[in-house]
Amino acid sequence: MIFPITPQEKSLFDLIRAAASQLGLPVYAVGGYVRDRLLARASKDIDIVCVGDGIALAEKVASMMSPTPYVAVYSRFGTAMLRFQDLEVEFVGAALAVSLNDADYGTILDSFGGCLDLERKIIQTPLDPDKTFADDPLRMMRAIRFATQLNFTITPETLDSIARNRKRIQIISVERITAEMEKILLSPVPSIGFTLLFDTGLLQLIFPEMAALQGVEIRNQIGHKDNFYHTLEVLDNICRETDNVWLRWAAVLHDIAKPPTKRFDPQLGWTFYGHEALGAAMVPRLFRKLKLPLDHKMKYVQKLVLLHLRPIALTNELVTDSAVRRLLFEAGEDIDDLMTLCKADITSKNEGKVNRYKENYRVLLDKIREVEAKDHLRNWQPPISGEDIMRELKLRPSREVGLIKLAIREAILDGELANDYEEAFRFMMEKAREMKLA
Repeated sequence: MIFPITPQEKSLFDLIRAAASQLGLPVYAVGGYVRDRLLARASKDIDIVCVGDGIALAEKVASMMSPTPYVAVYSRFGTAMLRFQDLEVEFVGAALAVSLNDADYGTILDSFGGCLDLERKIIQTPLDPDKTFADDPLRMMRAIRFATQLNFTITPETLDSIARNRKRIQIISVERITAEMEKILLSPVPSIGFTLLFDTGLLQLIFPEMAALQGVEIRNQIGHKDNFYHTLEVLDNICRETDNVWLRWAAVLHDIAKPPTKRFDPQLGWTFYGHEALGAAMVPRLFRKLKLPLDHKMKYVQKLVLLHLRPIALTNELVTDSAVRRLLFEAGEDIDDLMTLCKADITSKNEGKVNRYKENYRVLLDKIREVEAKDHLRNWQPPISGEDIMRELKLRPSREVGLIKLAIREAILDGELANDYEEAFRFMMEKAREMKLA
C-alpha cells in the first residue's frame, strides 16, 4: 500500500528525508498522523520517528528551513517539536509509520497491527501501556483525545493503565495538557473525552474545579441535578450550534461555582445563589491556571458566565421592554452568543419542562429582536457623555457627574426617556436643577 501525501507534506518530508540522509538515520512519519490520513481526515500534527537521535534530526531539519524555526526540545522525553507553515511536527517514537526513506518512500509499515485497530475502531498502545504512559504521560491525554475525535473505544487494559498512571500527568507542562484538553473541547461530542478524563481520575488532577461539579447530595429526601453531567450536556448542546472555542469554554465554566455556593434550605431545597457572579470572578484565575489567554477572550467568557442566568430569568416572568433593554445593554455585541449558551443550558429529564422553557426562550428571542430593531441598544452608549455633562454644567470630574450620567442611562433603559440627545439634554438640566447644580 502506498500512502497518499499532499504537496505541502511532500515539501516537509523532502526536507526531513534529506536531513535524515545526511545524518544516516532511517526516518518515518508515524502514529496519529498516519491514522488520520488513512481515515481521510485532515491532520496538522505530524509525528516523526527515527532510529537514532530525534532531537538532532529536528535541529538538522530546522537548519535547512528558511527562516529557521524555533525548535522546542523536551529532553526528559527525548523529543523535539517545530512548526512548518501551519503544520506542527514532533519528533517522537510510535508504531504505525510511513517511510520517508529513498528505498521505500511512501510505504506503510504496520509492525503492531495498527491498521486492524483502525478497522475495529479501538485505541490501545502497541507495547505495554504502563511503560508507554510512564515514558510520556501526555500519551494518556492523547489516547482520550483520539477516542473523542474519532469516536473510537479505548481498550479496558489501556483505560486501566491510564487510571493507574494518572499521577504521572503532573510532570507534563500545563500548556501541553491544556492544548490536548482544548482539542477534546473542539471535538464533535466533547462529553466523551471529559467523561473519560473523569473516569480515569485525570480530570481531578488537571482540572479539579470541573471534577468537583460531579455528584448528587440528598438531604430530607431532596436531591439536586449532577452538575458535572449537566455541564457536559450543555457543552454537547452548544457544540451542535457553534465551533467557537471560547463559547465552548463558557459552556464548561457556566456553573463552575455551584460547588462553593451550594446550600440547603428546608423550604426551598438546594440553592446555588450567586454562582454566576462567583463563577465570573473565578474565570481569570482558572484562565491563568490553565495558561489560557488573559485578554478579550477571557473577558468574553467571564461576561457570558456572569450573564448566563439572565435570559432564563426573563423567561420566567412577563418580559418587559425595560428588562430586555438592560439585557441588550449589558451583553452588547455578545447577546447572540449569550442566547446560544442560554438555549444550550435548557436541560431536564422532564420533556414537558424542556418544551415550556424552549417556547419561553423563543418568545424572549422575538422580544429581543423587536426591542433591538426599535431602540438600537446593541453596543449602546447614552447620548450624553460625562464630558458633555462637565462642559455644560461647568463641573470637574465628581460624584455628581456620575450620578447624572447614571440617571440618564437608567431613564432611557426604563423607557422613561427616548434614546435622543435633545431629550437627554433636557433631562440632564432638570436633574442638575434638582441637585442645585444649575
